[in-house]
Amino acid sequence: MKEIKIIKNRSDIGAGTRGADMGVDAIEIAAINAGSNFFKQHEYIDVPTSNEAIYEKQNTPYALRIGKVREVCENLCGYVKDTLLENKFPLVLSGDHSSALGTISGVKCAYPDKRIGVVWIDAHADMHSPYTTPSGNIHGMPLAAALADDNKECGNNQVTPTTLENWEAMKNIGGISPKILHDDLVYFGVRSTEEPEDYKIEKHGVKNYKVEEVRYRGMEVCIAEALDKLKNADLIYISFDVDSMDCDLISKGTGTPVSKGFDQHEIKQIIKGIITSGKVACIEIVEVNPCLDNKGNAMAETAFEVLHDVTQLIE
Repeated sequence: MKEIKIIKNRSDIGAGTRGADMGVDAIEIAAINAGSNFFKQHEYIDVPTSNEAIYEKQNTPYALRIGKVREVCENLCGYVKDTLLENKFPLVLSGDHSSALGTISGVKCAYPDKRIGVVWIDAHADMHSPYTTPSGNIHGMPLAAALADDNKECGNNQVTPTTLENWEAMKNIGGISPKILHDDLVYFGVRSTEEPEDYKIEKHGVKNYKVEEVRYRGMEVCIAEALDKLKNADLIYISFDVDSMDCDLISKGTGTPVSKGFDQHEIKQIIKGIITSGKVACIEIVEVNPCLDNKGNAMAETAFEVLHDVTQLIE
């Protein structure tokens, strides 16, 4: 059992739609409305953001605001690393999913000699690079950077020197590249991908436990299999993007909602099942966007329900 330290990262400049910067506060409001003092029980730290970058002219179309996203990831890396070295458990609450690169980097920098497994609970694979991205939004690229995988064989984009310089720096945050191996990555719930991502997933045999497979084969079977796939990883990082949940069932309060996802009870089962391995070193929750919520603050309320439930296994 470890003491939790909450790392609040309100950056949303890696996303295509603004508003995820308010996700952390929306989750706190959900906790207050639920009568919980969760956020008063734990030490926390605020990560400096560069959200003002949204007003700046962009000259890196295939990696929007990449210099500022890089800064956020470098800062977050330091906070996660320091928290782990304090022997505390980093619970990272972030705006958009580009932050995951910083978090993974922090775990790896704290334990450079250990293999880091990743359980990525998301509707999206987030394995694009500036060479393959259809949107230029960096929240679709964190795993490519962590894997140091440009996927140039599937790339069509002409990357600018500024993009290249910052992208190489992002892959090398902390002086370690790659941070993770394809063999140590498992997806849950991914159901919206593009061809370059499909190519990489198939090439490296990355397992994606789709919603229908989990429901058909059974949650316990899939979790046991996932942990077996991660048996060579010394530590595990869990990344929970709320768009892994069914937007029609829960809420559309996230930047890129996708139908036919998990419900919150299944998400809790997945995270708790992975925690029982004893390897989980960090959990991150991302992409709550109250500006897009069609049901009040439902997405943040659901995220807090998951957060509150699963952290009881850590404390």
